[in-house]
Amino acid sequence: MNIGILYAVSAFIVWGLIPLYFKMLQSILPLEILAQRTLWSLMFLLGVLAVRNQWSWVRDVLRRPKVLAAFTASAFLLGINWGVYIWACNNGRIIDASLGYFINPLFNVLLGLLFLRERLRPGQWAAVGLAAAGVAWLTWQAGHPPWIGLVLAGTFGIYGLLRKIAVLGALEGLSLETALLLPVAAGYVLLLAHDGRGAFLTEPALSQWLLLASGPLTAIPLLLFAAAARRIPLSVLGIIQYVGPTLQLLLGVWLYDEPFGGARLVGFAMIWIGLALYSAEGVWRAWSGRATPV
Repeated sequence: MNIGILYAVSAFIVWGLIPLYFKMLQSILPLEILAQRTLWSLMFLLGVLAVRNQWSWVRDVLRRPKVLAAFTASAFLLGINWGVYIWACNNGRIIDASLGYFINPLFNVLLGLLFLRERLRPGQWAAVGLAAAGVAWLTWQAGHPPWIGLVLAGTFGIYGLLRKIAVLGALEGLSLETALLLPVAAGYVLLLAHDGRGAFLTEPALSQWLLLASGPLTAIPLLLFAAAARRIPLSVLGIIQYVGPTLQLLLGVWLYDEPFGGARLVGFAMIWIGLALYSAEGVWRAWSGRATPV
């Protein structure tokens, strides 16, 4: 449990600060950043597997179609999540992206209810209801649902659920996911290169090095998250996840001057109150359980 918490906190700090990285690549198309991110993540992971001589799982996976299908689904969700997040960061929507990860902990609670048979206590139901009310308020004020936040929350929540019940470890699972995304990513990069529009043909050296760095920058926190998801309950993982969106929100408001106030702040406040209620209820139950004599 303790090592799982450490893994989770480390992963969410990196994700909370990652808008700084994507802003430095703002001159590159989001889809190309996504494709390059996939390619260099796979290269990094293959290097780790080679150093550890950890290849026996490949043959087992190829013989188990259900496992391959499950990881195809998680790879698809991961690709959507990466792509939407990159687009949001480079189009002045960091606060909208942070909303998705504020919603995600309570989305995890619902996934635990639906798929892991975890029971919700009254405080948890109230927290989920407040978050839903906050999303409804933001939808009404904007005239449309906060699609960036909802897509990020949905894809990342279901991805976390799939990784929690996955039969492969963190390193093997992420390697398989990026390998499954490889054909599309490589095809897009080659197409851009053929047209003379690839980043490695047109961008300065700094951008090229930053793209190379996307491998470890992507793989390491995902490995930490996947390892954490297998060691701690979804509810605990949901509480720790507040670190990431809080850092993202602060970057969006204070560093990049994205608009945040008025009706929008009201919607966020309703979600924060729900999260605070959920966290307080969990802490109270843990404390009262320890205080009860055996």
